[in-house]
Amino acid sequence: MLALLIQTLGITAPVFSMLFLGVFLRRVGWIDAAFIQTASALVFNATMPTMLFLGIYHADLHRAARPAVLLYFFAATLAGFLLAWGWSLWRVPRADRGIYTQGAFRGNNGIVGLALATSLYGDHGLALGSVLAALVILAYNSLSAVVLAIYSPYMKSDPWSILKSVLRNPLILGVLVALPFSWWQIGLPAWLLTSADYFAQMTLPLALICIGGTLSLASLRKSGGVAVSASLMKMLWIPLLATLGAWLCGFRGAELGVLFLYFASPTAAASYVMARGAGGNHELAAAIIVITTLLAAVNTNLGIFLLQWGGWI
Repeated sequence: MLALLIQTLGITAPVFSMLFLGVFLRRVGWIDAAFIQTASALVFNATMPTMLFLGIYHADLHRAARPAVLLYFFAATLAGFLLAWGWSLWRVPRADRGIYTQGAFRGNNGIVGLALATSLYGDHGLALGSVLAALVILAYNSLSAVVLAIYSPYMKSDPWSILKSVLRNPLILGVLVALPFSWWQIGLPAWLLTSADYFAQMTLPLALICIGGTLSLASLRKSGGVAVSASLMKMLWIPLLATLGAWLCGFRGAELGVLFLYFASPTAAASYVMARGAGGNHELAAAIIVITTLLAAVNTNLGIFLLQWGGWI
């Protein structure tokens, strides 16, 4: 457990260092609102789709995950999305419902979840986590695009407009373009992959610096109640219910462990980028990311300890 704690801190510490760097750079005046808006657009439209393309391109879609695991993960993700959305209809102001829902169900599986799965189960965890990642990216980005479009101040919310916004979403396009390359193992020139990797490596530092540059004590206080509610939904209720459901369905060992890690991952940085792109309350999105990332070091270790103590993983 000490090794897992160190591994978790090793993953979350760089995230927080970039967040605090963004706070510092904004405080000393080296970045401003115009930079943040431009950089967020670059991440959303170019660097993050490239990162997602490379993640799917290098994943082995033919290995590791049984159809039952994929089916359960998708069903539980959809159920978590509907639970968060339903709660927002009851307790969250209309303007913030899309941001709340996205922050409450969308996990940072491509970084935190996959890294911890690999740490726990080695190559098997990497293979299983990579196959799940392809499904994760499509499901998260499609559902997020739908709910953000419904509550966006300037995006149309009729079914055809929502469908077009989903199909035009650069993050989804990055995944869809990558799928045939990965499935049929179509090779690309080494120089092109290297250049794409250089470009994609800007994604997370730039996105996190923009989040940090947006943060302020005033915005955290303003978003306090809604941000805490979304964070508890993401880090407590959805992992608890989804992992219990997986256990009841008979999943054990690495499959149950990886499912738990994916459900218990903190809110993805991409949720901030999409919130800005939809014209939503990006300060609320940033607050949710910060709170859930803080909670991740606690709930991940506690969950793994309990599952190992019960002999289920």
